[in-house]
Amino acid sequence: MENWEIAVGKRLEGKVALITGGTSGIGAGTVERLAAEGAKVIFTGSNAAAAEKVCAATGAQFIRHDVCDAEAWNALMAQILEKHGRLDIAFANAGTESGDSNIEDITIEGWNNVIGVNQTGAMLTVQHAMRAMARNPQGPTGSIIVNSSMNAHRAMGNFVAYSVSKAAVIALVKAAAVHAGNSKYQIRVNAILPGVVETALISNLIEKSEDPAATRSAYESLSPMGRMAKVEEIAGLVAWLSSDEAKFSSGSEFTMDGASTAGMNGV
Repeated sequence: MENWEIAVGKRLEGKVALITGGTSGIGAGTVERLAAEGAKVIFTGSNAAAAEKVCAATGAQFIRHDVCDAEAWNALMAQILEKHGRLDIAFANAGTESGDSNIEDITIEGWNNVIGVNQTGAMLTVQHAMRAMARNPQGPTGSIIVNSSMNAHRAMGNFVAYSVSKAAVIALVKAAAVHAGNSKYQIRVNAILPGVVETALISNLIEKSEDPAATRSAYESLSPMGRMAKVEEIAGLVAWLSSDEAKFSSGSEFTMDGASTAGMNGV
């Protein structure tokens, strides 16, 4: 990975960041980026083996935690505040597609699993992050970012729960941003909407498919730019939203999908 410390300096020096779902993919890439920019990063997830590698590469702290477990959130935040005394950045990144299907075939168990992680988990992240940021020593300040998806606007027929959850968290972001403003908090809440990102998971799916070249082409053709996003590009957007450079951005959707949802060609 590129040396982001040289590229952008230490914009996040002295800030404390929480990233959910940080053991792989966009989450792990963002742990690395925020740490390189000077933040003290705590990340959560369930894969302890993968977390060890991220910790070794970044110096970040891993705490095993289930975003759906409402009772566990108080203990997580207490642990962060006891060690660091503040929270400045929260990235609600944990997500799943497990159990999803089309509207006719999805089971209630599959629906509840996806909604529980992607929607309720995001709500709990925003709720507890805002409560913590409201008690920061210099006053209620911070940046909360929720990982939505281009599928919030371009729904998938075969992933109904995922599409619904990613649309719902945009409303969550806007409602939370308005509440923060009305409360006179300098706490910002924004959503990012990535397109297809070439994570290790996607790369493995391509390699294991019957026709890797055709599968790669199918993914890349979803964007008029003719490629997938890089993890580093999504992490860079999160880093900017985490920084003081974006301190008047709140309640907004930041799309990074290579124009996948921008429009269509005429006949």
